[in-house]
Amino acid sequence: MQAKTPDSRLLNRLKSIVGSKGWCASDSAGKYFADPRGHFRGNASIVLLPSSTQQVSQVVAACNEAQVGIIPFGGGTGGVAGHMEISGSLPVVLSLERMNAIRSVSIDDETVVAEAGCILASIQKIAEQHGRRFGLSLASEGSCTIGGNLASNAGGIQVLRYGNCRDLCLGIEAVMPDGSVLNDLKPLRKNNTGFDLRHLLIGSEGTLGIITASALKLSPLPEDSVTVMCVVPAPGSALKLLHKIRNKLGETVTAFELMSGLGVTLATKYFEALRNPFDGPFEWCVVAEIEGHKGIQWSLEEVLEQELEQGNIVDAVFAESRSQSEALWNLRELAYEYNQKEGAICSSDTSVPVSQIEKFIELTITAIRYLDDGLRANCYGHIGDGNIHVNIFPPQDVSKQAYIQMHPGIQETTRMIINETTHQCGGSISAEHGIGRLRISELQRYADKTKLAVMQTIKTAIDPNGIMNPGAVFEAHGQPTQILSASSEG
Repeated sequence: MQAKTPDSRLLNRLKSIVGSKGWCASDSAGKYFADPRGHFRGNASIVLLPSSTQQVSQVVAACNEAQVGIIPFGGGTGGVAGHMEISGSLPVVLSLERMNAIRSVSIDDETVVAEAGCILASIQKIAEQHGRRFGLSLASEGSCTIGGNLASNAGGIQVLRYGNCRDLCLGIEAVMPDGSVLNDLKPLRKNNTGFDLRHLLIGSEGTLGIITASALKLSPLPEDSVTVMCVVPAPGSALKLLHKIRNKLGETVTAFELMSGLGVTLATKYFEALRNPFDGPFEWCVVAEIEGHKGIQWSLEEVLEQELEQGNIVDAVFAESRSQSEALWNLRELAYEYNQKEGAICSSDTSVPVSQIEKFIELTITAIRYLDDGLRANCYGHIGDGNIHVNIFPPQDVSKQAYIQMHPGIQETTRMIINETTHQCGGSISAEHGIGRLRISELQRYADKTKLAVMQTIKTAIDPNGIMNPGAVFEAHGQPTQILSASSEG
């Protein structure tokens, strides 16, 4: 069923629910319609900013009764248009930003209960104040919200140790499409009482309900932390190094990121404060965070000395201070910015089995260079969980705009090369960013048909009026496929 546009009567009703400070007109709500990559512009009939779960419940019930679409909004950092309508219809945008309270912290339960509008960095800070860690870490953590993180099942650089958002959430509170409230915030590690609706809602991108609060898992802070950067001969060597460290030091690897030499070159090109920590250029390296007992660096040095002797690493450098650690990590964390500055014509968010990483990179680069030998590929990412990003640049000294003009359709072609290679290697076309409105055609093409059918059945059963984030994940009636398959990653 296609969601409707609200009439003036419903708009007045919604305004009365949230109060005078709880809404803004669409013509003064620019940030809610902005695409982080600048490719699209969203729209809506009104932006609502409820301050309580009760208000969210009343808004959703009213919209469901009128069959009006609702687009949940977190921090607006998503890259697949999951948080904005781009087809021309005028739904209601519902932002959770005023619901940003930390409801409770329990050291005994090792949990923090946070409302959906809490900024991720704020949750990390409150955890550290209690001598604990919340294990989700993203480049956008200063602006993204935990509600959006959960809706997209965000990952980031610490998935290797702490898991995705799904693994860090023990309970949720959510408003369902009819306005009813799911009260399931119990901080239980074991709860075998039927379907786990928490996991159904996490990663659903707001298409089944609106998460309003969550009980999140905390972990002890490690006694010692070591940042190291190693030059490796190939991506396969990086994976071998990861296995050796884990075999010797156990679950002490918090983050383990593969980087290309091109990535480091671009980082130092566009950010003057950053430096290549090695004497010369290289093709591949890893930057890693190893955390555990006091003196863990000594144990790590023993492993690296052995790997150096065996030729599995070429060189290594340790951070000797917090500032040096930040500098090494910035070579990786600023990838989005320097890829954009260099003029990436295509960026990917795919994952493959860890065993297939080197094959995936080799096949992708070979196919891209067969297309045009001058194209450059920056491959990097979370090697421990198989999430490898590929950014494709025009040949040296050719601008993005000029290259696209000379090669119409090149963005779609390169993206499909990456998708096909991902599929060939048994991977997923979306590792951590979700489907949104931009990757629906790709989901339809690559996903298991039974999975798609079951997903649609669940969607129809839970949201029969189709009001929850209409047009996201599931193709909305009347929306052209051409728009839904347009690239968000150039």
